[in-house]
Amino acid sequence: MKKIPAPRAVSWRNRARGRPRYRAALLAVLGFFSLAGCSGKQDAAAPPRSAGSQKLSIYQWTYYTPDSILEKFKKEYGCTLDYDNYTSNEELYAKLQASGGGAGYDIVFPSGDYVSIMKTQGMLEKIDKSKLSNLGNIDPLILKRASYDPAMEYSVPYYFGAAGIVVNTNRVPDFERSWSIFARQDLKDKMTMLDDMREVLGDALAYLGRSVNTKDPNDIAQARDLVNNIWKPNLLKFDADNMGKGFAQEDFWVVQSYVEAVYAEIDESQKAYTAFFIPPEGGPAYIDSMCILKGAKNLDLAYKFIDFIHRPEIYAEFTDYFRFPSAVNIPARDLQTQTPHYTIEDLNNTELKEDLGEDLALYDQAWQSVRVGK
Repeated sequence: MKKIPAPRAVSWRNRARGRPRYRAALLAVLGFFSLAGCSGKQDAAAPPRSAGSQKLSIYQWTYYTPDSILEKFKKEYGCTLDYDNYTSNEELYAKLQASGGGAGYDIVFPSGDYVSIMKTQGMLEKIDKSKLSNLGNIDPLILKRASYDPAMEYSVPYYFGAAGIVVNTNRVPDFERSWSIFARQDLKDKMTMLDDMREVLGDALAYLGRSVNTKDPNDIAQARDLVNNIWKPNLLKFDADNMGKGFAQEDFWVVQSYVEAVYAEIDESQKAYTAFFIPPEGGPAYIDSMCILKGAKNLDLAYKFIDFIHRPEIYAEFTDYFRFPSAVNIPARDLQTQTPHYTIEDLNNTELKEDLGEDLALYDQAWQSVRVGK
């Protein structure tokens, strides 16, 4: 993806996601940045619940909605936006929990496993589909995969994607498109993987032909041993923050990453020798969804925003900006003008991470073993 000017702080998403260790992160209330929009006239159609407060408060993954789309929404509805960012599902959840509910936000964008958690805990409004005219644009195949909420009772899919591998082909001209690239001793200390338990162990599980959601202790132990004994010795570090910058500076030649994190950092000349791929063995995938928090003060405007995002021309603008495939919105596919960095078909073998409940402890234990010494 092209290097895009970003007025908001850029701190890359860690989809499950990352530096805050799963349980420890739930104990911390993390800071946030705010982007305030311009004010406009009141929306006369807004019900009393929204009247007098034409301001929509959004809590979203960092660097995940183009500013051009936010500006168009503000202009059309004559409203103000409070737009704050988080870098992991744990950060989102911890902040909402610490506030006793919504922390003043109307819309949030959790990944599927956290939609499941938040739905169970009564943190989300039930979706009134009569207020959304663009739900028919959403690919039924995505909803089929969204086992956490296939009927969109509490969430509306925003984006479906997966992490993959980015390679500097100047430095590494010959390589196999496989997770096994991290076993290459000739690339020792020139590679990084995400500092993310579910992603790294999930990749190992997929490479071994197991489910990324397995609850079998033997499967998880084999994945741990693969990472510990074969992959980790060749890594410079586990990194969920600076892999893009490090790749751009050629400190790293091979990185596990979300495509936008690297392409936002490299310049035009570097794109000619940068390759991104999702290994055919599969691995963890994610669906981030738009959810309305229980007790949202600007309910009507929240529905307008969700429906706005799924207008085909708006969704095409979003996916073109990041050069994502339009996996979620079918009509937007015909309106895209940029070639995506990967295809919808590249996601076929991926598997959504599920809420593992108490069995997450098995992954915690394995990850603690992996993280020792790195």
